[in-house]
Amino acid sequence: MSVLQTYEPKKVMHYFEELTKIPRGSGNEKAVSDYLKKFAEDRNLFVVQDAVMNILIKKPGAPGYENSVPVIIQGHMDMVDEKNNDTVHDFTKDPLKLRIEGEHLYATGTTLGADNGIAVAYALAILDQEDLPHPPLEVLITVEEETGMLGAASVDGTLFEGKMLINIDSEEEGTFLVSCAGGARQTVKLPLGYEEATGSVYKLSISGLRGGHSGIDIPKERGNSNVLLGRALYLLSQKYDFVLSNLHGGSKNNAIPREAEALLLVKGNEENLTVAVSEIESLLGKEIETQDSGFKLQIEKSDASGPFYTPETTAKAIGLLFTLPNGVISMSQDIKGLVETSLNLGVLHEKDNHLYFDFAVRSSVGSRKEMVLQKVDAIGKVFGAVSEITSSYPEWQYAKESSLRDAFIRVYEEKYGKKPQIEAIHAGLECGILAGRIPGLDMISLGPNLYDVHTPDEHMDLVSVKNVYEFLLDVLKELK
Repeated sequence: MSVLQTYEPKKVMHYFEELTKIPRGSGNEKAVSDYLKKFAEDRNLFVVQDAVMNILIKKPGAPGYENSVPVIIQGHMDMVDEKNNDTVHDFTKDPLKLRIEGEHLYATGTTLGADNGIAVAYALAILDQEDLPHPPLEVLITVEEETGMLGAASVDGTLFEGKMLINIDSEEEGTFLVSCAGGARQTVKLPLGYEEATGSVYKLSISGLRGGHSGIDIPKERGNSNVLLGRALYLLSQKYDFVLSNLHGGSKNNAIPREAEALLLVKGNEENLTVAVSEIESLLGKEIETQDSGFKLQIEKSDASGPFYTPETTAKAIGLLFTLPNGVISMSQDIKGLVETSLNLGVLHEKDNHLYFDFAVRSSVGSRKEMVLQKVDAIGKVFGAVSEITSSYPEWQYAKESSLRDAFIRVYEEKYGKKPQIEAIHAGLECGILAGRIPGLDMISLGPNLYDVHTPDEHMDLVSVKNVYEFLLDVLKELK
């Protein structure tokens, strides 16, 4: 039975619910890309599925709009796969389990994928109606946005005629985005040395944090489980002799990690270890109690066996976790309240005898993004680690003149009798990359109210979905 069948707009809700049945985590988009291709073919619409699975669908203008300049509607098909530890869900095959609370839509125990499934649902609903006034449309749905804008970087700009692009990857109704940060993905790799050792084994774990989007939520200074784990380990290392193994935390570098853990093999004195951990929990908990009141630091005996890191490797791992930068680096001096530069230590994991520290770096100033990447690299080298940049994308610079922005503002004021918010955002949108692939683009971004994206608490305001869709249709009608 459909969860959304009684909600409007019916086509938008239908297609969004269909998308929640298709696994589409970043890097696993073939099934949803094929779904979109078949959608277009079934309606005799022009469609291109490129080598990386991006989809471009074209639809002629409505009667009276045949000769209007084409408009590009753009979003991404992939989603962030995050779930609670106690949730049984296989993102490679299981549909999301939807539920409604009030007027908000959730997925039980997992991310909802409204970021950016709602853009896809809007686009399909528009393409599937014949009675809407609109200019010729070029709908671009990209892959792997969440892991470094890889789909947008592969777009063939020669396929497009449109010079106006409406990105639907924003998360606040009535706020139109006109600039965004550039970013990069960076990984620090520490070689692991092992030894056989004897002692008592404990598992140290962090849980109860809220997490969030590594760009939008970074100024809220929510607890980062990987950083807090490093802090706790450093404090414990001042009193106890131990070596480590099995460090891991977080699962996506663009999500603030909520959980982390490590195994400790304590050599010799264990007296008052649980008391020491409790004291550290109290200390760290007070620092973040306003934004993360659920923080827990726990230690318990474990029957896990080795091998464990050498003392030298243990010291390097703790040193890196304790000293690598994280969070807000600088604030914009041009736009009040806007984060200019930040980074997020999103994932900590072991692979191929290395300990990996995975970062998402963001900045609206290209040189400062490079500075942060260089700083992370320099700190890594001090501890015998190497770093690599796995992806990088440019910022979207504010345009002083924009006929598309003028149209959005005009329609909004006529419809609601007030001015919209025009803002820049400290998060990555594909607009910066697409401007380089399709020269001369005039761009703007909008979207309905979304909350707690990139976390299992992600939810979408269904009333806002309807409002923004109706506004979008009014804008398309205006662009004759």
